[in-house]
Amino acid sequence: MFTPVHAFSGFSVDDIDAARSFYSEKLGLTVADDDMGILRITLPGGAEVIAYPKPDHTPATFTILNFVVSDVDAAVDELNGRGVTTKIYEDENLPTDEKGVMRDNGPTIAWFRDPAGNVLSVISQ
Repeated sequence: MFTPVHAFSGFSVDDIDAARSFYSEKLGLTVADDDMGILRITLPGGAEVIAYPKPDHTPATFTILNFVVSDVDAAVDELNGRGVTTKIYEDENLPTDEKGVMRDNGPTIAWFRDPAGNVLSVISQ
């Protein structure tokens, strides 16, 4: 019988040290190393994801993590102030403003990348 007691997601990175620094220092998340070289990242609300090193890593072309925020513009300004680029798309299918925020086409959202090139977002509630 399939009766899970816990679930988590994971994604690969090409540089575990850069990932640790980004997720802890740039995003302010709690990051712990385990004894197998895997990062355990605690998300707001207590859920956990893992980041594991992969030498032939290919960045995810889809959004791997969405951070729900009450004010996307304020979150973008703060991320930009921490050196995180939020203007990553120049695509007519994803029309974003000069800060990288897409408005009036679903929820307000801005995408950015981790050091491994994986896509993340801040998105309105």
